[in-house]
Amino acid sequence: MSARELVVLGTASMVPTRERNHNGYVLRLDDTTVLFDPGEGTQRQMTLAGVSATDLTRVAITHLHGDHSLGLAGVVQRMSGDHVPHTVPVCFPASGERWVRNLLEASAFDHHERIVLQPLLAARGEVVVVPPVPGQRGAAMPGAPTLTARPLDHRIDALGYRLQEPDGVTLDPARLAAAGVAPGPDVGRLQREGVLELPDGRVVHVEHVSVRRPGQSVAFVMDTRLCDAVGELADGVDLLVVEATFLHRDADLAARWAHLTCRQAAQVAAEAGVRHLVLTHFSQRYRVPDELPQEFEREAREVFDGGLTVARDLDRVPLPPRRRTRAS
Repeated sequence: MSARELVVLGTASMVPTRERNHNGYVLRLDDTTVLFDPGEGTQRQMTLAGVSATDLTRVAITHLHGDHSLGLAGVVQRMSGDHVPHTVPVCFPASGERWVRNLLEASAFDHHERIVLQPLLAARGEVVVVPPVPGQRGAAMPGAPTLTARPLDHRIDALGYRLQEPDGVTLDPARLAAAGVAPGPDVGRLQREGVLELPDGRVVHVEHVSVRRPGQSVAFVMDTRLCDAVGELADGVDLLVVEATFLHRDADLAARWAHLTCRQAAQVAAEAGVRHLVLTHFSQRYRVPDELPQEFEREAREVFDGGLTVARDLDRVPLPPRRRTRAS
């Protein structure tokens, strides 16, 4: 079975600590593997997490502050050194293109990588669909997820991302049994051909023994003040990865530096119906372990009762089990 998980590479904010590297998040969704926000040290963290450069099918950068982007140079050089055979698009806010290009030419190396830059330009309130590119592994496969971006409200241009898998269908064991289809080769035939004739002459159609399988969704919301886009990105997602830079007692600092507090992030998750909340991007000001993670978990639980992870470096967070909705 293909992995469906979030691999956390780093959870610090502006200043890394002894326990926490700069940002970096790898989302595995079957044939899609997206690296979000490769901060400084991401290449090493990928090695520690067992993530190969060849695994990556896309890089998505929320904004061009260093803790979210300085590791791009090393990751791309690793792609070159490993001769990654497929094209890897890199999307980012269009206003940051000069910094992205500087990172790609940050040092001398032999360019064997296949990188396509995708600068994204979006007005406030606009949703941008990020297109696949020729040669991108898995992008053209049926059921491939769609990546969209929305502008956030930070001190520089910043984007939040949402990866949305299309709805599908799956066979329902109870309906198969009621129709007289025994487990085994007949199930495979029904899936392939869409219709199956049973030994007693009855005909079973695949749509009569199937249920709708809602596609899974993941949202990434990094540096931002509260704004409409945060809730819109998070609406109904299976997994929300969101900054919680400050505890709410430091809400004045969060407002000054255009960040979310832990309570704000958890309140968004509660109102949006998020199934599992992953808090990250923590300020170095908090003591370990009494404030981080304990105080962050306590504060989040005041307003959110779903699945919760106060992320640590190298955590692996599985997506919640798929929902099933019976067809009418």
